[in-house]
Amino acid sequence: MIDYRFDEDVAEIVLNAPARRNALGLDDLHELAAAYDRAEADGARAVLLRGEGPSFCAGRDISGVDPATDDVGGYLDDTLTPLLRRMAMFPSPTFAVAHGACLGVGLGLLIATDVVYVADTAKLGSPFAALGATLDSGGHALFAERLGIHATLDLIYTGRLMSGDEAVRAGLFSRVFPADDVTDATALAARTAAAGPTAAFRASKRIVAAVRDERLGLWEAMALENRAQAALAATADYREGFAAFQAKRRPEFTGR
Repeated sequence: MIDYRFDEDVAEIVLNAPARRNALGLDDLHELAAAYDRAEADGARAVLLRGEGPSFCAGRDISGVDPATDDVGGYLDDTLTPLLRRMAMFPSPTFAVAHGACLGVGLGLLIATDVVYVADTAKLGSPFAALGATLDSGGHALFAERLGIHATLDLIYTGRLMSGDEAVRAGLFSRVFPADDVTDATALAARTAAAGPTAAFRASKRIVAAVRDERLGLWEAMALENRAQAALAATADYREGFAAFQAKRRPEFTGR
């Protein structure tokens, strides 16, 4: 079950099935994609994704799934991957709270989010070694890029889960907080971003994605920055930022 709330330009999307540790079935994935569509239609200047209860997301809900007839390839190609791509390409800043179990699909949701704040007690990774399956949801790419080949295969072969502290130290995610503080810290970051120059943030998000996906070097990335800066110079937020700086007052951005 996916809950949606919109307040002060922030779309809050909540995985709300704590009895099953927010494990996601097929219908849940469709609901989640619809929530991101709704957030964009509402003009959200930031998105906050979190899970209700003791865990963020324990992965795919496989209760009742018959492995003999399960079309896992279709599930991944037709539903999960398009959802993760939709999340990653959401135009405005996105934030997620990682706490408790963040496994399998749950890990993938975090990978597809811009900024992830992690509880020190979180457990991140994949239990797939116990299922005879392989890591999915982008885990291979993230782990290999940030951890290197040996550490990645160690995690995959052993099924060992990383703590929140370990994941942040390894550069997988943004910051670590005590479990009691992580939700408030992430919500504050989302509200702060929503009140900021979100047109500029959207430009930075596109540049970072291009650097990652196209393996751009320094001068190619700088050319993108230059073009983005020239375009932003025509926005109301750009003029407001300069005027506020010159007048020594707090800027009031509108995202335009």
